[in-house]
Amino acid sequence: MRIALRWSQHLLVAVLVLVLLLAGAIALAFRLTLPSTENDAAIPGLSAPVEIALDAHGIPWVRAASAEDAHAALGYLHARDRLFQMDLMRRGAAGRLSALIGAQGLRVDRYVRLLGLERRAEADLAALPAETRAALAAYARGVNAWIDRHGMAAAPEYVLLATRPERWREADSLLWGKAMALFLTGNMRTELARLRLSAVLPRERIDELWPRDESPHSPVAALPALPPDHLARVLAALPVFGEDAPLPSTASNVWAVTGAASATGKPLLANDPHLALVTPTQWHLARVEAPGLTLAGAFAPGVPFLMLGHNGHVAWGFTTTHSDTQDVFIERLAGEDAYLTPDGPRPFETREEVIEVRFGDPVRMRVRETRHGPVISDLDPVPGTPEGHVLAVAMALLAPGDAAAAALHRLNTARTFAEAEAAVRLIAAPQQNIVIADRAGRIGMVVPGRVPIRRAGDGSFPVPGWDGSHDWVGFAPYEALPRFVDPPTDRLVNANNRVVPDDFPVWLTRDWWGDFRFRRIVARLEAHGAPHDAATLAAIQMDIVSEAARRLLPLMLRAEPGPGAAARAHALLARWDGTMAADRPEPLIYTAWTRAFGRLLAERALGPDAEAFRETVAEFQLFVLTRGAHWCGDGADPCRPLLARALDDALAELAASQGPDLATWRWGAVHRARFPHLLFQFIPGIAAWFNAEMETPGDGYTVLRAGLRLSGPRPYENVHGPSFRGVYDLADLDASRFVVAPGQSGHPLSAHYRDLAPLWLAGGHVTLPAEPAAVRGRITLRPAPIGG
Repeated sequence: MRIALRWSQHLLVAVLVLVLLLAGAIALAFRLTLPSTENDAAIPGLSAPVEIALDAHGIPWVRAASAEDAHAALGYLHARDRLFQMDLMRRGAAGRLSALIGAQGLRVDRYVRLLGLERRAEADLAALPAETRAALAAYARGVNAWIDRHGMAAAPEYVLLATRPERWREADSLLWGKAMALFLTGNMRTELARLRLSAVLPRERIDELWPRDESPHSPVAALPALPPDHLARVLAALPVFGEDAPLPSTASNVWAVTGAASATGKPLLANDPHLALVTPTQWHLARVEAPGLTLAGAFAPGVPFLMLGHNGHVAWGFTTTHSDTQDVFIERLAGEDAYLTPDGPRPFETREEVIEVRFGDPVRMRVRETRHGPVISDLDPVPGTPEGHVLAVAMALLAPGDAAAAALHRLNTARTFAEAEAAVRLIAAPQQNIVIADRAGRIGMVVPGRVPIRRAGDGSFPVPGWDGSHDWVGFAPYEALPRFVDPPTDRLVNANNRVVPDDFPVWLTRDWWGDFRFRRIVARLEAHGAPHDAATLAAIQMDIVSEAARRLLPLMLRAEPGPGAAARAHALLARWDGTMAADRPEPLIYTAWTRAFGRLLAERALGPDAEAFRETVAEFQLFVLTRGAHWCGDGADPCRPLLARALDDALAELAASQGPDLATWRWGAVHRARFPHLLFQFIPGIAAWFNAEMETPGDGYTVLRAGLRLSGPRPYENVHGPSFRGVYDLADLDASRFVVAPGQSGHPLSAHYRDLAPLWLAGGHVTLPAEPAAVRGRITLRPAPIGG
């Protein structure tokens, strides 16, 4: 027995030593990949040395002799700080994730190979203007200079994966736009979900589940009955890109006021795009100067052009329109290899894709396309279903000739509102609401992008593909799209809310978002009154009052609570003003209550299908409590008892996790913003070391957006919010305010891995004036011959 115990002790010590040695080896490898703040490097094709100063947060100030040199320097800097992130982006958009990370990348790879994003990017590249291609080529030379110099040590993740990054190509930069367009546009998942629900709900009830837009455009075409289990498998095969339900999850705020409403006499503009919270962030701050070029703001690693910011003359910001630029067509088969069209049978266009899988065998997939687009029902792992029909998807982003890269390139050098508008009208996908302000005093919002013109239907439901009745007949011309310039109200505001009236001649979508954030921004602007300044706009960006709660709660409080905890919770909420403060119990009780109510509504109506649709949006619950009591049951006021039951359920859930005393509950304790690392989040035991995490206020409906997961073990976690905040005063653009989180660097050992997170949380900012306040490092990039 003693011998066995002694051997067990020796074995345990040996295992601990091995673990420590492995951890030490990883730490040493990570340390060796940490970029220096003082170094020189050679980049092929530079016309002259490029000087780079790094400030206290690792933000670069780039001075170059030409715009092309500046683009090469950005490529080097982005690779230095974010190469692995760039690699994941291009691999994800090209369908080559599995070759790096193994079989867990197959769901994404199968989907994007089906769409053919990489070959479409390559075709778009060939059609770009020469000057834009030159900028992309210079950027690629900068990225490759870093890769060639460092190899496997180009980023710590490659050391862990024991692999070397591939060289960067010009088309790789276009894949960023394809990925964002796929993430930010369309309603394919919603169409499929609606079709699946049609097996258990009538059409009018399905329409009520999503944000409602009354219109006469609903299709009335008879559709074949498709098996719900087939639709469920197709939905499961589609990557969710950060979503946990077939409901929208992207959001943003942008607004501007004219000089007449500004303390400085020049326009003010504020923008905060909302994306999934991740480490590293999607943006990289920089200031770039070259003859005829000044740029300051947020770049996207992988792309040489400024995405969000100003160029010394013009400032701009984006929100997503959420227009419907995807349609699912039900195609009727005509034999094994053809489908029906108005002109008779037509063979599928087919190709074979081979997906390389690390640690596994290659996966071969046959891709079929119809005249409408790729056949998405082929993603169903069960072959041959449904018999006689397939599902194809038409996407505006798949149309050839996307010149978004040229649009951004020209926007970067625009000197007036008119030049900026002429630039952004080239954007094909994703459609965006772009607010522009110039130093001459003009402000405007334009909405460029490809919007399909349909023969019939509103795009909300799958439609027949065989008879041509719902075909797209083209895209709306730019001149027909929404445009708002120099408004008489002296302000423009958009928070993903509806941008056109009912009678607008171009059909954009049925599913407009609610206007809770929009109403709150307008209310704050009106309450403050003119004149406004940059501080006014920055304060509004941090507003945490939920207009959704203010509208929902009085209706919910009609419920008669039981004794004890329910009565105390009811009394607390009756005195609450809708402020989603991190240190208060009311936001937690309210959110848990609405979640429980949504779950009960779904279970009552959908039965076994409720699991996939149990998380309902505030717009739907408002509908139920004002006009849709039939969702609750029969009788005079069927929602009151259901609300009381939901409150009891919510309080029981919270008591089990937070303790019995609701006065001690705090919203921030469960509503923590977590920035998971792109790779290390999947490695048990070490994920917490690499994820930034902090308590946050707000919710998915506050101006300071803090979107909830609503499912899984951490349903109240903040997973979606402002990836960037910018505020611009056109009277002094050097004083523009910027912040991203958690930091500039993607290297876990860098001092700049999460050092911007406290500023982001507190509503603070950095500025990017002509000179950094403090220089903490310098890099000189020197010319080298191309191919040398």
